[in-house]
Amino acid sequence: MTNEMLRDAPIPQRLTAPDGTSIAYHAVPGASPGIVFLGGFRSDMTGTKAMALETHCRAAGCGFLRFDYFGHGQSGGTLAQGTLSRWKDDVLLALDRLMPGPVVLVGSSLGGWLMTLVALARPAQVRGLVGVAAAPDFTEDLILPGLSAVQKRELETAGVIQIPSAYDPVPTPITRQLIEDGRRNLVLRAPIPFHGPVRLLHGLADHEVPWSRSQGLVDRLESTDIALTLVKGGDHRLSSPADLRRLFQAVDEVCAAIAASPSR
Repeated sequence: MTNEMLRDAPIPQRLTAPDGTSIAYHAVPGASPGIVFLGGFRSDMTGTKAMALETHCRAAGCGFLRFDYFGHGQSGGTLAQGTLSRWKDDVLLALDRLMPGPVVLVGSSLGGWLMTLVALARPAQVRGLVGVAAAPDFTEDLILPGLSAVQKRELETAGVIQIPSAYDPVPTPITRQLIEDGRRNLVLRAPIPFHGPVRLLHGLADHEVPWSRSQGLVDRLESTDIALTLVKGGDHRLSSPADLRRLFQAVDEVCAAIAASPSR
């Protein structure tokens, strides 16, 4: 965001995590199920998809929550100290404190991994999932195979390496603890016992996370109500006006499926 946009943006509210870290968030009251947006690695809650989805949910009268994980955006902590377990705990804290009723999780990239972990941790609360360029298991299956032998040695000895980012002039720190903790949170190695409606969107021109990541979720999720939409020419962000319309439709479909379910 530009400095002018930051001055005009509403001040976020804050949660305090058990270790005292401040988690910044924006919440919109509304009908159930609430929609919770989970952003990507190094992204934040002011991104195009998060803001557009908030506008859509306001118009529909749905509850909506967006927030920044530990080490992201306006929350406390540093990215290099973050792990999948910590970010999952941030999501669980946000649900427990801010959105305790039924929810639909909308996960972008890293958020697609987190939504799966949280659905397993809160099976009675998480009723539906929407993934956008979902990146489950990306530390093990995407980052590690892309490292050179020199980088792997540096990661082992120094505990951190810096990788150039396609979206930021500042390189991304990848830590040994991120890789090791990611290994403890892998979700594509076994069936995933989630049975609610699922909609997944993935661009065929996504050079960061191949669409096979979303296909992996289709293969592992036990739900019988799953649809994967592959977008020709779509990039990793999927934030064009047409992409946003697809996102809104996916969220609306999941909410409609939940409303029609006899077990809701």
